[in-house]
Amino acid sequence: MDYKQMQPESLMMSYGYKPSLSEGAIKCPIFQTSTFVFNTAREGKRFFELAYGLREKDAGEELGLIYSRLNNPDLEILENRLCLWDEAEDCAVFESGMSAISTAMMEFMAPGDLLLYSRPVYGGTDHFINHFLKKLHIEAVGFYATDTYEDILKKVEATGKADRLTMIHIETPANPTNALIDIEMCARIKSHFSTDEKPIILSVDNTYMGPVWQHPLKHGADLVLYSATKYIGGHSDVIAGACLGSKALMARVKGLRTFLGNMAGPWTGWLLMRSLETLKIRMEQAALNASHVARFLENHPKVEKVYYLGFIPKYGSENERMIYARQFKSSGAMISFDIKGGEEEAFRFLDSLKLIKLAVSLGGTESLAEHPQTMTHADVPMEDKKVMHITEKLVRLSVGVEHYNDLIADISQALDKL
Repeated sequence: MDYKQMQPESLMMSYGYKPSLSEGAIKCPIFQTSTFVFNTAREGKRFFELAYGLREKDAGEELGLIYSRLNNPDLEILENRLCLWDEAEDCAVFESGMSAISTAMMEFMAPGDLLLYSRPVYGGTDHFINHFLKKLHIEAVGFYATDTYEDILKKVEATGKADRLTMIHIETPANPTNALIDIEMCARIKSHFSTDEKPIILSVDNTYMGPVWQHPLKHGADLVLYSATKYIGGHSDVIAGACLGSKALMARVKGLRTFLGNMAGPWTGWLLMRSLETLKIRMEQAALNASHVARFLENHPKVEKVYYLGFIPKYGSENERMIYARQFKSSGAMISFDIKGGEEEAFRFLDSLKLIKLAVSLGGTESLAEHPQTMTHADVPMEDKKVMHITEKLVRLSVGVEHYNDLIADISQALDKL
């Protein structure tokens, strides 16, 4: 049977795993071990030569198992399966989404370099860029979804460090406003400033869309990043991250991961493999639910504005409609909306929810609600939040897999409390 002819969801139960190597177990066991036994000393030598890049692989040769900080069957099979969704050459799994993002940025940037990034991004990413990277003397310049190609070129040139632009990092749709960034436009910006001596890396945080609804590598991205805690894990019971790209780039990412020691463990790898088996059906149900919830919010008298991808064909600008049609396979399951009023009304709504839980994170089976201005994006300067529409009246919903009528009933009764 030709695996290449199958869809990813058909391969999530078996790809990369041979039951005959594990006593016939239908599911990959948890390889809860720190180290692995070599058959011979010469074999150990060859494994380490590959692991440290001291020689090239022979035809058909794979890196043997050495030590779980370097490789582990649970992680290797998981990484192989994650590659199928994004059609990536290689993948590295981390202990968190932030460890994936921070490792990638630290590997490809050096003191004196310039980072170009879209705004808003996840609050933890924003803090890492504007606080930690500054300690490394890496400057960052941000741009917004409303900025044109020419606007962004001017922003980079205005820094006086265009020749040190090393990385472009974007998050699309943006957290928490669902603002759209054109990946192909960013790829053109990368090409504009890249040279043979200094190629620029374009990374995309694809957490909001998961591996099912958007595939950044097909639009010119070099790296795609995930908080695997979200849709990939999908059950709010594991923290993990992932980075995918070409074998050459991932060799560098994995190299730094080895020495930072922030790879995921075998138990995390096993949990994520379990979750991949239901990834598509979970995401499809959540997206269906979100479409019903969004339409309810759109017509509610106590809701001022709804930020939902599914409304772009109806209300979006020509540019937004173009990006939406080209990049996305779904409207997703993330909704933000402005309540009429301010923080007091937003908090009253959140405190009145019963079925939907008041918690940060997203992409789980349960629906979650939070207040971005004071929670996930609390560290972002207030003047920046206002520009990005992260106001006191904004509420973010991650829609889960409950019945949409029950979710609407819960939202309705909470809005009635205002």
